Amino acid sequence: MENITIKNNNNTDLQNFKKPVKKYILKKNSIKNNEYKIDYFSELNESQYEAVVHTKGPLLVIAGAGSGKTRTLIYRVARLVESGIDPKNILLLTFTRKTAQEMLNRASIILDSRCENIAGGTFHSFANIILRKYSNALGLKNSFTILDRSDSEDAINLIRAKYIDTKGKRFPKKSTITDIYSKAVNKNTPAGEIIEKEYPQFFKCTNQIIEICQSYADYKRQNSLLDYDDLLLYLKILLTSEEKIRKKLSETYKYIMIDEYQDTNTIQSDIIKLLAYTHNNVMAVGDDSQSIYSFRGANFKNIMNFPELFEGTKIIKLEQNYRSSQEILNVANEIIKHAEEKFTKNLFTDKNGDKPAIIVAPDQQTESEFISQRILELVEKGTPLKDIAVLARSSRTTYNLEIELNKKNIPFKKFGGYKFIETAHIKDIISHLRVIVNRDDQISWNRILLLINGIGNAASSKIVPLLSDPENNRIELLPIGNRSKDKLGNLVNLIESLRTGNYTPAEATEAIIQYYYPILVDKYDDFTRRMKDLEHFKYLAENYRSFESFLSDLALEPPNSSLSEVEKGSTQDEFLTLSTIHSAKGLEWQAVFIAGAVEGRFPSVYSYNTFEDMEEERRLMYVAATRAKNYLHITYPIDMFDYSQGMTLSQPSRFLEIIPENLLERWCLVNE
Repeated sequence: MENITIKNNNNTDLQNFKKPVKKYILKKNSIKNNEYKIDYFSELNESQYEAVVHTKGPLLVIAGAGSGKTRTLIYRVARLVESGIDPKNILLLTFTRKTAQEMLNRASIILDSRCENIAGGTFHSFANIILRKYSNALGLKNSFTILDRSDSEDAINLIRAKYIDTKGKRFPKKSTITDIYSKAVNKNTPAGEIIEKEYPQFFKCTNQIIEICQSYADYKRQNSLLDYDDLLLYLKILLTSEEKIRKKLSETYKYIMIDEYQDTNTIQSDIIKLLAYTHNNVMAVGDDSQSIYSFRGANFKNIMNFPELFEGTKIIKLEQNYRSSQEILNVANEIIKHAEEKFTKNLFTDKNGDKPAIIVAPDQQTESEFISQRILELVEKGTPLKDIAVLARSSRTTYNLEIELNKKNIPFKKFGGYKFIETAHIKDIISHLRVIVNRDDQISWNRILLLINGIGNAASSKIVPLLSDPENNRIELLPIGNRSKDKLGNLVNLIESLRTGNYTPAEATEAIIQYYYPILVDKYDDFTRRMKDLEHFKYLAENYRSFESFLSDLALEPPNSSLSEVEKGSTQDEFLTLSTIHSAKGLEWQAVFIAGAVEGRFPSVYSYNTFEDMEEERRLMYVAATRAKNYLHITYPIDMFDYSQGMTLSQPSRFLEIIPENLLERWCLVNE
């Protein structure tokens, strides 16, 4: 980038603007800590300690970014167990099972193995366990299949084709109808209202969409199928309708903790209230300023209204930051200070560093050249490449940068695209496993039947009901060719032998892969790479003894990457991270670049319609800024053509305009 000059327009001395670090003063003689193995008072700051020792009644912990919320949860788990509370009476709910396991493992390390007996996991995995235990109360089979997103879309597409004549008029795609259905469930809002507010272009199709949604719900019930939303919905129905079960569960889980409470949806909030109705010992930990997942159904109001939902709630704020420099926190505090609705807090630390920089570029190409050059400079000065990230509001913002990084031989990994579990060949294997467990899973039967040459949708629709009925499966009478009948016979014999035999998931997977291999070779040019994925899938199966637990975990906690991706990354020691801000939440890097901070892109033009959407964009900027430890660079071009809008974007993000100049360095890139 030899033709670019950086002009620093701000030489203000930051020393004049440093805020004093808050000091905590406690009277040690008021702390009764002698009977405990762990010195909680010394291990935690004042606010963390206050949260950890609170055991009775509702507690809301507003945990600012980088304030040690995980540490607080871990020590509270240990404190409860060390206080003599039976671990089986403690429920820890998180948004990934890995997070729960890590917390309980760390609690076990600082205390003892009793912490491993705590019920910990995601809302969905907890619901899965409870529903399988009490399935009879809801008229469910305990062998129900859990549908992932693409399965749900396939089911809706089958129903959609029966109900709708799409000729001559616009009608929503299967993915849109799935979104409408999911939002209606998660937000506890009628589908018609969701359509009117969020999909007005399909308002004339409201009746047909509602009918499809109802048929989809009936279809799942008839075939023992539950999607992600159903797990929560049925758990709520169980707790609401079965008083004895509700009371038993509430008396079992006397101490409930929820991580990332700002990301819960309406049903999850209702579930917590129902579970806690005999005691109200609920500790919710989260940050209203990091509520950024409304598109998934998360309800920002849950955390704001928690004190109203649980009368007598004690509120504790964690404001001491252990991640970022005070200079970065000053900018983050300023961004969120202007939020209309919030729990007021001010992040502080005793760590100082460089001022964040706003970089103004004449165009996207220059912006990309600067970012790549600056990355090389940081690496040269000792910042590992793995500790640098470029974050953007949307993945398309970094297209230019990706080309520039390749030119400079800077290895990177972009987070997005299809996940391992969503690839076609892996879903094929999973579908075979599903019909072993659930003969009624017509979606999976349809998928694996269509893999056989000579069997199309019409033939499959006739075959599936026969295969679902063990008393009526006369394949020889089906209107398909003899060659297809032979292949179908091989498939049916394989499934039946695996169903009746005493096979482990790994053994069954091996048999299915052997059957599937000719199909893989015939269907994909890159079958060698895909075969490595199948080998990795078999490796995952070796960790399970039960088909149900294996398939449930694949649906609820899918692996994030394939073996081929891991191998690709292993050829280099480090890589730069390119990520959307939504994918970066909860992570941190030494140096962070926020790219494309231009009005219309960040905030997104789609957020202009409602106040709530614009406030979430503000929180997105806050989340992005608080990922940085030592260096924060925010870049924007003054000439960005947006093809989706058909216009040139040139103004800096409104969230940058509110930051006082004395908190920033401003660099202007000039083409000479």
